[in-house]
Amino acid sequence: MLSTADALATLLGAARSVDGTQTVPTLDALNRVVAVDVVSPLDVPPMNISAMDGYAVRIADLTQGADGSPPRLPVSQRIPAGHAPVPLAAGSAARIFTGATVPPGADAIVIQEQTEADGDTVSILHMPNPGEWVTAQGADIHSGSVILPAGTRLTPQALGLAASVGCAELEVLRRVKVAVFFTGDELTMPGEPLKPGAIYNSNRFTLRGLLEKLGCEVTDYGIVPDRLDATRATLREAAAAHDLILTCGGVSVGEEDHVKPAVEAEGRLSMWQIAMKPGKPLAFGAVRRANVQESAETFFIGLPGNPVSTFVTFLLFVRPFVLRLMGVRTVSPRALSLRADFTQSKADRRNEFLRARINPAGGLDLFPNQSSAVLTSTVWGDGLIDNPPNHAISTGETVRFIPFSELLN
Repeated sequence: MLSTADALATLLGAARSVDGTQTVPTLDALNRVVAVDVVSPLDVPPMNISAMDGYAVRIADLTQGADGSPPRLPVSQRIPAGHAPVPLAAGSAARIFTGATVPPGADAIVIQEQTEADGDTVSILHMPNPGEWVTAQGADIHSGSVILPAGTRLTPQALGLAASVGCAELEVLRRVKVAVFFTGDELTMPGEPLKPGAIYNSNRFTLRGLLEKLGCEVTDYGIVPDRLDATRATLREAAAAHDLILTCGGVSVGEEDHVKPAVEAEGRLSMWQIAMKPGKPLAFGAVRRANVQESAETFFIGLPGNPVSTFVTFLLFVRPFVLRLMGVRTVSPRALSLRADFTQSKADRRNEFLRARINPAGGLDLFPNQSSAVLTSTVWGDGLIDNPPNHAISTGETVRFIPFSELLN
């Protein structure tokens, strides 16, 4: 069995970003991946602006009166945000508001709390430094700079950044096309009668949600009968127009597990079984595309059928693989070093991924039942403890914790 690190390296080493781009409105580009560097055509801000409500002044004009009184200046103009000022007249101040353009000639802003207004004049109670409370032109972005490198996945704040430099449209890679199907004659859809020996197909809902959250274009082939011919036929059909085929169940070694032999008949397997818990029977390979050049293939990943195994292996292997297909460069989740507020005395020979959550004291509590069939743990937990093989955990020990917030974005 491969280690989790070697398995992930195998997948990412094979992944390549999809070809083809689209130009989409920036408002509709959430979770898409930019295909080319986004370069700013302007400075941001495009002019010097006031960071506070107050008065724009020339520092050279701020001289005390003969009696030691604070400088008192006439107010020569009023500048709301969005209005163009005129140059500041010598010996005067300009009433200015947050976000407004600093008038030419002014070299500082005195906030209103440090002034006393009296009709058309204002007393300056504070001697400012040059540039005080002035946000300089280009302080955030310089014209010609790359604000979003190619391969950046567009978060809400990235969309705002693109909009801040006037980008109404963005060139993005096309969506990754994923075909998904499920095997198991015991599977029943919610809303249907649950026959003896049957279970509801929770994995269909989990995987569809995970794929759609990533922004994939998903084709759901539903539940495929536990037969080799049916599995092979679905693989052939799915390979024709998709970048990835994702299956759930049927990748173990039982007589009714047909996915592995079906993939070997329709393509190839380059990886099978990982030294991890939960999720050992994970398969990776490719399925040939019919009626195209001989070398054309569609990637294949077969996930185990137990619901927690499905969830965990998707997050750790399918998610980074799909992100690479999308063109994302950085796919590794960030992990935290947190204190274990529990003891797990029994070590496993495999790399364990334990469902845990952060308690009010900042430590980690462990879900009491770590079975791969207990889906409750994935809702109760905040993330996964990445526990190395053959390692027992003691109370107070620092462990590696991967939050779900890092794995579900």
